[in-house]
Amino acid sequence: MTGERRALYEAFDDRFRTGRCMNGDADLEVLYTGCRWAEGPLYVPAWRQLIWSDIPNDRMLRWDEETGAVSVFRRAAGHTNGNTLDREGRLITCEQGNRRVTRTEHDGTVTVLADRWRGRRLNSPNDAAVKSDGSIWFSDPDFGIASDYEGYRAASEIGANNVYRIDPDTGEVDLAAEGFGAPNGLVFSLDERQLFVSDTRGGCIRVFDVRADGTLSAGEVFAEASARPAARFDNLRFDDGGRLWAAAMADGVHCYDPDGTLIGRLDIPEAVSNISWGGAKRNRLFIAAETSLYSVVMAVSGTHPTGPGARPWLGPHHA
Repeated sequence: MTGERRALYEAFDDRFRTGRCMNGDADLEVLYTGCRWAEGPLYVPAWRQLIWSDIPNDRMLRWDEETGAVSVFRRAAGHTNGNTLDREGRLITCEQGNRRVTRTEHDGTVTVLADRWRGRRLNSPNDAAVKSDGSIWFSDPDFGIASDYEGYRAASEIGANNVYRIDPDTGEVDLAAEGFGAPNGLVFSLDERQLFVSDTRGGCIRVFDVRADGTLSAGEVFAEASARPAARFDNLRFDDGGRLWAAAMADGVHCYDPDGTLIGRLDIPEAVSNISWGGAKRNRLFIAAETSLYSVVMAVSGTHPTGPGARPWLGPHHA
């Protein structure tokens, strides 16, 4: 029934209900509170732990699924924002304070993958996605250089907010897409034929066709935030049914049908910054929202951040 509500869930279209999107936990579980701005949750299956960022406090935290304990994973973390895993199960991190994208090796050492484009310093890398060919794609808005709250105030050397691609063979940083107000979350479709990018200031989610040579089409609007005036899009995730879930900041978590229709939402008590699937069945949605980390076990499952065949991260517990 269109308009149906069930506490945490709100359906705008029958597909949200018939797709089992409302059949999970009735309430959110609060896993931790006490952040200044929680971001970048990433579930690491090999550890059964979730790692996430607390940007203004310049630290990364971890939550243990077996014990529920929360501890510091890394302090003085470069005002880390988004996190993901590469095909070898290594941690890829966007350090917006240090204005770089890094990889944590299995022995705990940190390798800088990108900090410049055409000799100019990046703005403040925000979120990253890894394609099955090993290429790493990341957004680079100016959030971390706009003030000293989530990084260090500075002028942009590039003069634009773009999306870039790191070549898996050469390590070269190439411009992938431009023309954004502030590119934020990005995710590949299940078949990797499309790349979805949220534009926080542009008020929309854009979709690009991925060509065989790794370049992108001009792109088009997939969804607009104007459908829900309070929404400002942050990061994005797919479930295994092809539905796109979007952190919509002040309007909770949005769910879009593959045709771009907003079919439902999750009502979250704080401004949502980032979401990630995890748990043994990948049906636990972790939600980073302002001061807190939440989760909800659902009847739908998410896709793995690096697709099938990726190795689990077996790196050190203490980086």
